[in-house]
Amino acid sequence: MTSTYAVLSEGLEKRFGDVHALRGLDLAVPEGTVCGLLGPNGAGKTTAVRLLTTLQTPDAGTARVAGHDVVREAATVRRLIGVTGQYASVDGDLTGRQNLRLFARLLRAPRARGDELLERFGLVDAADRPARTYSGGMRRRLDLAASLLVRPRVLFLDEPTTGLDPHSRGGIWDAVRELAAEGTTVVLTTQYLEEADQLADDVVLIDGGRVAHRGTPTALKAQIGSYVEVVLPQDAATQALAAAAVVLDQLTGSEPVLDAGRRTAGAVALDPSLTLPRIVRELDSAGVPVVDATLRAPTLDEVFLRLVARVS
Repeated sequence: MTSTYAVLSEGLEKRFGDVHALRGLDLAVPEGTVCGLLGPNGAGKTTAVRLLTTLQTPDAGTARVAGHDVVREAATVRRLIGVTGQYASVDGDLTGRQNLRLFARLLRAPRARGDELLERFGLVDAADRPARTYSGGMRRRLDLAASLLVRPRVLFLDEPTTGLDPHSRGGIWDAVRELAAEGTTVVLTTQYLEEADQLADDVVLIDGGRVAHRGTPTALKAQIGSYVEVVLPQDAATQALAAAAVVLDQLTGSEPVLDAGRRTAGAVALDPSLTLPRIVRELDSAGVPVVDATLRAPTLDEVFLRLVARVS
């Protein structure tokens, strides 16, 4: 590759009838990094992945993956990438070992590579059982193993942990971290914002088929300031919660979110000079009884809700 970017697209567009799925998508993913693509349902994440992996062709714009044009050099791109879609593509009637040997034959990969991946993903004990007997997490791990048979330069993961329990999700996360550490570039679409926060070096927020915001998780969080939350006693009057909301509104300049059941009030503080002692003093002056007060960095969920115009 002559570029330091493993994925580079400019002005990608795609229509499906009257639906404009992508409206000029510009994407630049440096080699050896994990890029998280986030966005509400229908934002264009999966369409972007399908174009970048040569499964569909763009109506306009260009894209290069691993240094090769996805339209003119589609066959070369396919040899250099791995893809794991939203649903496991393994054959349930074959064993785990047979699935990997079949894929290895199709991809002209060494047969021993499949056995190596069975061990890597903790599937050795189940290797000779039909894949239909596997749990959801085991099937996803087998699917991921199949996508790694050719040691891809770029790995595309389209919502790889959807529907998995926390333990299985953690196993996939560990595998992604290992791949990134070994130099594989990973493009990850996900609706689990914690997943992007944990794994991504850079996050791209897509909305309406365009890039709405991009940056590291830390930089995106900094764009919306800090998050203030105050906790009142459970027996506090409703008026006290309303008074807390007034104080937070004045201090932060953003509309507070109230949870009457938990007796909490929270708001985003854009002013970086706002301090916790000042918040507590103002609440005390307003006669608001406070059990706890915190000033913290926002979660990626809160960033998503504020920065992306539409929500799923």
